[in-house]
Amino acid sequence: MTAVFDPRLTRRSLFDALVDARDRHGARKQILEDQERNPLTYTDLIRAAFALGRKLAGVTRPGERVGVMLPASAATVVTFFALHAFGRTPTMLNFTAGIRNLKAACELAGVRRVLTAHRFVEQAKLHDITDALEPLATITYLEEVRASIGLADKLYAAAAGAFPRRFRTAARPDDPGVILFTSGSFGAPRGVVLSQANLMANVEQIAAHIPLDPAWVMFNPLPTFHCFGLTGGVLLPLLTGMKAFQYPSPLHVKQIPPLLKETGASILLATDTFVNQYARSAERGELAGLQFIVCGAEKVREETHNLIAERFGDVPVLEGYGATEAAPVIAVNTPGDNRRGTVGGLLPGVETRLDPVPGIPGGGRLFVRGPNVMSGYLAPGGAVEPPADGWHDTGDVVSISEDGWVKILGRVKRFAKIGGEMVSLTVAEDLATAVWPDSRHAVVSLPDPKKGERLVLVTDRPGADPASLVAHAQAVGAPEIAVPRKIIRAAEIPVLGTGKTDYVAVQRMAEADAAGGRNRAA
Repeated sequence: MTAVFDPRLTRRSLFDALVDARDRHGARKQILEDQERNPLTYTDLIRAAFALGRKLAGVTRPGERVGVMLPASAATVVTFFALHAFGRTPTMLNFTAGIRNLKAACELAGVRRVLTAHRFVEQAKLHDITDALEPLATITYLEEVRASIGLADKLYAAAAGAFPRRFRTAARPDDPGVILFTSGSFGAPRGVVLSQANLMANVEQIAAHIPLDPAWVMFNPLPTFHCFGLTGGVLLPLLTGMKAFQYPSPLHVKQIPPLLKETGASILLATDTFVNQYARSAERGELAGLQFIVCGAEKVREETHNLIAERFGDVPVLEGYGATEAAPVIAVNTPGDNRRGTVGGLLPGVETRLDPVPGIPGGGRLFVRGPNVMSGYLAPGGAVEPPADGWHDTGDVVSISEDGWVKILGRVKRFAKIGGEMVSLTVAEDLATAVWPDSRHAVVSLPDPKKGERLVLVTDRPGADPASLVAHAQAVGAPEIAVPRKIIRAAEIPVLGTGKTDYVAVQRMAEADAAGGRNRAA
């Protein structure tokens, strides 16, 4: 039976909620593990957070925004709660965003210290990034911090672990819980301040929307600099009693499927792209033990639904929808009501407003408000700018059914005006996906002197041709105006670290191709 969303449960600090979960599910319950296969109990996690946090408190100030540049791992989770135990704000840095964006993020948030690990920097080849950040912030390596933990620190951690509420720094629900940066799919990333109450609200909203079993294991290969990976992959399981298994990269297509079986995973968080790849490389029994898969960040293709069903039986793929600014989940399908083509039902406590968009019938621009909506964006100088009247403009055009199920029609930025008509670039991508389901596609628009704009398909399909797209559009009754006539074939489609298509890079590819064509014509 689905739980009822209780707003009172959101008015807790994250660290206190962790202690509450320990009290409810048992101090000795194994709750956290990663590829090192050294599981931590609630008590282990809380003690480790106090031991590490005491050291970090010695080199940071109360309330300081401390950069965290680590992959999904037990160490990252310990670091997150270590900062909270002593009243610091974790600022999660996207190490795949490039040097320019990382430097901008540190400057915007006022980060003066970045926590990372020698091993991670070596394996991910991030030396250029650490070198670039050193003029802005002190780089602190966790291996060196751990080596400095002595007997006095361990005794302190043991006492604090026994009486955590006496030792932790008190925090208010509206204090910052984390600073994250938007994906940058369509432009420069923005700094988002989520309060502890925002994060707690989203955990409670999800738990009220989907029945969860504390005996389950959450397998999270998504980075914790991505809000879906942090809230869904870390906070949700830990605070509801599910074991959280952290894996450092979703790109390890061959390693992840056998680990899902080996760890007894019940829920997998991922994106459509990665789930499709896991399903293709997995042995038949490796995904069959999952209760369900939750996908976000990009549309789930019909082919992915069918592939999972054919190879692994009754493992629902639940498509969801969210935004970093909403901590992040706004809507998600459920195992008992999984409607393909939608992103699921609105979470309890989420208010919506649809503003009309000229030229786009049947939906509206979605604004959301609720306890999970951010404190605000970071402004230059470090101030926080709250959303007007609490409403966040998602930039997405959606329709919402009478019972609250959401269908994405496209992003406001993902429409082109061709011959006076509004055309969804997402619909154009769907046409390409239907014709070539095994390939990846991205559609952007370029200026056109006659029609205003024109569509360009960038695809990794070697033999892609406009005629096949036109034939399919005619067969399904899609308007031919939505068919890209220009096709650019690429070795691969640029993606962000989260698995989302990098539309900024795709746009540059299309513009460069157009410029090359003009130069050749000249």
